Amino acid sequence: MRKPLLLVVLLTAQTMASMDASIANVALPAMRRDLDATGAMQQLVLSGYLLALASLIVTGARLGDLFGHRRLFRWGLAVFTVASLACGLAPTPGVLVAARVVQGAGAALLVPQVFSLIQHHFEGAARRRAVGVYSMVLALGVALGQVLGGLLVSADLAGLSWRPVFLVNVPVGVVMLVAVGRVLTSAGGVRRAGPVRARDLDVPGVVVLALGMGAFTGSLTLGREAGWPGWAVGALAGSTVLLAWFVRHQVRTARPLLDLAVLRPHGMRPGLLACAVVMGCYAAFLFVFTLHVQTGLGWTALAAGLAFLPYTVGFAGLSLTWARMPERVVRRLPTAGPIVLAAVVAVVATGASPWHLAPLLVLAGAGHAAGYSPLIAGLSDLAPPGRASALSALNTTGPLVAQTVAIAVIGGVYLSSTMSWALITTAAVLLTGSACAAVAGRTDRPADAGTGTGAESVSR
Repeated sequence: MRKPLLLVVLLTAQTMASMDASIANVALPAMRRDLDATGAMQQLVLSGYLLALASLIVTGARLGDLFGHRRLFRWGLAVFTVASLACGLAPTPGVLVAARVVQGAGAALLVPQVFSLIQHHFEGAARRRAVGVYSMVLALGVALGQVLGGLLVSADLAGLSWRPVFLVNVPVGVVMLVAVGRVLTSAGGVRRAGPVRARDLDVPGVVVLALGMGAFTGSLTLGREAGWPGWAVGALAGSTVLLAWFVRHQVRTARPLLDLAVLRPHGMRPGLLACAVVMGCYAAFLFVFTLHVQTGLGWTALAAGLAFLPYTVGFAGLSLTWARMPERVVRRLPTAGPIVLAAVVAVVATGASPWHLAPLLVLAGAGHAAGYSPLIAGLSDLAPPGRASALSALNTTGPLVAQTVAIAVIGGVYLSSTMSWALITTAAVLLTGSACAAVAGRTDRPADAGTGTGAESVSR
């Protein structure tokens, strides 16, 4: 198997899933005009994808364990591609919202398998490089989605207005389905012993987690827009009860949906918390920055997306180079990165011109990468290969929840107060992420870290 080609296939699919969380943002005015969509329908076009993804992603990781990561990757990619076609051809707002929910479900099957397959098929330094590129794609997909969405809508290809925003996934998805059939069929690995039985899937856990995550993300996403009505507050409270029951159930059941034993190694919990904090603050910064230059400075959506490109350059540059740095430097990156990002966010809070801030945004992107990529690579070394899917689920769900919370809370500060207060709050939270990374960094990696060995390996 040619591993570079495998990585290209996996990360191309991950890029599509990440970008579709934001690619529709700039297309909303055109959708409203063409489909006569109400404000509620526009909100559901955005939130339907994220709700399905957040509600089902842990289940997708578990299904990968049961049926094979390769198989679930193909299933997820196929569902995502077909749903993208349905989105692009949708004749009414209702059909578009339904297709977006299905698209999110396909992403929930697809996304957890990417990290698991990287864990199973890359070792040592190769794994660190692969995780670096993976984390770059995971973090920058949202920003790139805004840029690509702006370009496609502005181009008005064949007079299709907003529809290419979704249709662009179709040819890419078809090519990836063909490629994955060739690349992953040659990937070796140990298969799960024995047949898959219905009782191997924790159905009560699936239902309760889906309801809990759906209520949590739904109330935060839609509640702020609606002014926090009673149903939103009730859903948020109910989600807390459901998620607490889910955690307790996972500890007690013999066949958990989410193997919480992955959290046992020292440093795993603060490390995952630090990753979530950095990703959440990034989402809040992107949200506030984009709204500021559009509503405050009168920029177009495309210009707003392009203004953030220096950040992506900084992130990509460090994500692709940190693995070649001396070990003593790598160990300090997760602690120093959030501090650098916080400092730049504080400078942006002064209201300086975004164009004058371009060099600092490059530095901010590098700080973000330093606070995330080396840390998640180190955590992947702590987790036994047999629990790669559990780590994948936590590493995806944690940042997703953090981004939802950060946008609701810090975005609320921006909308009710000023940009300065919102960004100062973001900078303060980033310092807590640095502290968590420092705690995680005190943990020595196991002697066989990065070797990819272990009796519990269930590589598919």
